[in-house]
Amino acid sequence: MQKVNYQKKLEGIIKKHEEKGEVPTLLLHSCCAPCSSYVLEYLSQYFKITVFYYNPNIYPREEYDKRVAELQRLIAQMPMKNPVTFVERGYDEGEFFQAVKGFENIPEGGERCFRCYRLRLERTAQLAKELGVDYFTTTLSISPYKNAQKLNEISEKLGEIYDVKALPADFKKREGYKRSIQLSSEYGLYRQDYCGCIFSKRERERLNTITTKSE
Repeated sequence: MQKVNYQKKLEGIIKKHEEKGEVPTLLLHSCCAPCSSYVLEYLSQYFKITVFYYNPNIYPREEYDKRVAELQRLIAQMPMKNPVTFVERGYDEGEFFQAVKGFENIPEGGERCFRCYRLRLERTAQLAKELGVDYFTTTLSISPYKNAQKLNEISEKLGEIYDVKALPADFKKREGYKRSIQLSSEYGLYRQDYCGCIFSKRERERLNTITTKSE
């Protein structure tokens, strides 16, 4: 199967709106401030953005609150060409555990993660429909550990279900991940060392233990 160039598709959409003199609205699901930094710097040039923080997978609650605070600080401090607003759905870890039930022991990057993608993207698509925005997307594809093709496939299906356009994206392109690291340093952003859920935290701790023993 031919690989889709989602960055090229995104650039085509941006060009179309620019030629018409339009600034469309976008609901941007955010996983954390570091991943959002480059995405906001890039997309706020072309869209009026509402950042949506919905991540019931984050563990523990203190980690969740820290990520919310850092994201709000970034939005307040980073200069944007177009307005950026923030909305948070609230913390409900039960939604995450229900979504991944039976897949708790699947390795990172597998079906458990795909179900987590689906949960967060579905809530984003639902809210995008409620708000009447032109597009929705997520910052998740900036991570080298996240499957951009799967994220886009899920988004496209949800866009059809909820009748709202999914904005294609692979923010790793154009050295997006590298730029996010630079911006994180500039703004002194907290960068977590695990994806966010209790399962990824346990995996990180296990790997750290193995590394420590081998030193």
